[in-house]
Amino acid sequence: MDHLYLLIPALPLLGFIINITLGRGLIKDKAHLVAIPAVFLSWAAAMYTVAQVAGGTIVSRDFYTWIVSGGFSVSAGFLIDQLTAVMLVVVTTVSLLVHIYSTGYMRGDKGFYRFFAYLNLFTFSMLMLIMSNNFLQLYFGWEAVGLCSYFLIGFWYEKKSAADAGKKAFIVNRFGDFGFGLGVFMIFLTFGTLHYGPVFQSAPGVLAGKTVMLFGQSVPLATLISLLLFCGAVGKSAQLPLHVWLPDAMEGPTPVSALIHAATMVTAGVFMVARCNPIFSLSPLAMAVVGLTGAVTALFAATIALVQNDIKRIIAYSTISQLGYMFLACGVGAYGAGIFHLYTHAFFKALLFLGAGSVMHSMQGELDVQKMGGLKKYMPVTYWTFLAASLSISGIPGFAGFFSKDEILWKAYSAGGIGTLLWVLGTLAALLTAFYSFRLFFLAFHGKFRGGHELEHHLHESPKSMTMPLTILGMGAVAAGWVGLPPFIGNALGVSNTFGAFLAPVFGNITESAASGEIMITGISVAVALLGILIAAYMYVWKPGAATALKEKLPAVHKVLWNKYYVDELYNFIIVKPAFWTARNFIAGTSDGKVIEGVVNGVPRAIDSFGRKLRKLQTGMLQDYAAIMAFCIFAFIAAALVFWKTMGG
Repeated sequence: MDHLYLLIPALPLLGFIINITLGRGLIKDKAHLVAIPAVFLSWAAAMYTVAQVAGGTIVSRDFYTWIVSGGFSVSAGFLIDQLTAVMLVVVTTVSLLVHIYSTGYMRGDKGFYRFFAYLNLFTFSMLMLIMSNNFLQLYFGWEAVGLCSYFLIGFWYEKKSAADAGKKAFIVNRFGDFGFGLGVFMIFLTFGTLHYGPVFQSAPGVLAGKTVMLFGQSVPLATLISLLLFCGAVGKSAQLPLHVWLPDAMEGPTPVSALIHAATMVTAGVFMVARCNPIFSLSPLAMAVVGLTGAVTALFAATIALVQNDIKRIIAYSTISQLGYMFLACGVGAYGAGIFHLYTHAFFKALLFLGAGSVMHSMQGELDVQKMGGLKKYMPVTYWTFLAASLSISGIPGFAGFFSKDEILWKAYSAGGIGTLLWVLGTLAALLTAFYSFRLFFLAFHGKFRGGHELEHHLHESPKSMTMPLTILGMGAVAAGWVGLPPFIGNALGVSNTFGAFLAPVFGNITESAASGEIMITGISVAVALLGILIAAYMYVWKPGAATALKEKLPAVHKVLWNKYYVDELYNFIIVKPAFWTARNFIAGTSDGKVIEGVVNGVPRAIDSFGRKLRKLQTGMLQDYAAIMAFCIFAFIAAALVFWKTMGG
């Protein structure tokens, strides 16, 4: 069975190696014939492994010793438990569907082989991340998916905006990953190991009551480690204040947006916090920071999505918002609810991005929703699947997003204390989510086409290689949530919360019973979702001029939201410009230009100058050489006599 577990990440890695080495010469436009079978076989092995985990088999073992240095030893190995199983379903399934979808979307691109090579490498990296059994291997996968993100965001590197977006994603994530790296160091210094098992088992005893001095303040060690680890999650999962890279990442091909920046990579932060729950749960302050960060980010990103017109950026901000919900859940200790939303979100968010790609494919790359409209009659499959995704993300009963979002909001409300505030923020975000999701849906698919007659003649449904993944994801957007029924529905149907029971060995067996309070909270959630949809229908279907009128009444508010609260401008002012100024005036102008270059170039210049002067002694005249020899002999004898006299001779 060890070989089966190894095949899960090894097959995509093999696909990458073949495509990147042979793609330019032999394979070219047949790269998908290597990439897709590799991911399919990985998916098949993963599903077999998930079935084993469901049957009670838990894998935790090392395969070989990776690093040994003194007392520091790290092995490469896998931990395949219930949490890993859920992530295997998400990563391999979405990756396989995106690979298939890309055969139609990327057809004819000159970097076709390179694109599939990068997709394979990303899949390998993400699988190494979620299957790791120690923090160093986790960090390896963490940085590898970041590297793949850079490759894929800047895939069309000839385009300046794409190249800039790739650099932005890479640099912004360095801020969070620096803290994450320090957290890994602190874990080793505290526990003497980086393996999950010993760390999580001994965490309550080792960290209890232990503090460290930080800036003159005594800080609980559990809080420090948790917050350092959370720094990495903030960057990777695009939470405030490191969210700015994700909207710009839409410069990459749309399948990249679906795979990396919606369904898998950005959820790595949520997975890491959930995996490290034995450490986070020891720090109420860290939990509060996680929850508040998530709730504020959910509402913050939702407000920006209200006014954007770029179809992919609207969905990108919805991703940031939905990730906020997941952290909100983790912040109140409902790790299972956060992972449940991660699971359902993968289906409806990948569907939204791939649906947007289908629209762009039909409209020759157009992104502005104000130039769309009436696409329903031209793209029926895209229309119905996009509708399913929109209903799911809005939390309409019966769709996947309803079950996971309802559980998060109920857990926040029932937690009391700060949880009540988190519930209020989450409910407001739910209202805005329903509104902006259906604003996008109505502008794109209803009304009259606004893109001009010439473009209208080219409108068509996407090929089956693209609509088939849409259909499968559409079924997931509807049915994926039924494995986690809330108690008041499950009791009525005689069905238990299968998803919660499955994850109980990882997060603790929390008994749930039907509560009238949950019915009330669910009713409020559904009511605000329906209200958001009705407002969107009123403003963009029944009375289309209402949105323009509201914009004219509140120009300042619209301007702030349109400019994303000027966060990018603020960062440009306080970080980017000072960094460039320092680089030009001190690094390039002084330390590098004068000190370093002065030493590097100054030493050879001095030697050259000395050599030029020394050469003048070589006149070629015999009498000059004789005189120099006589002078040197005289000087040597004089020095010897002085030395002899000094020594008492």
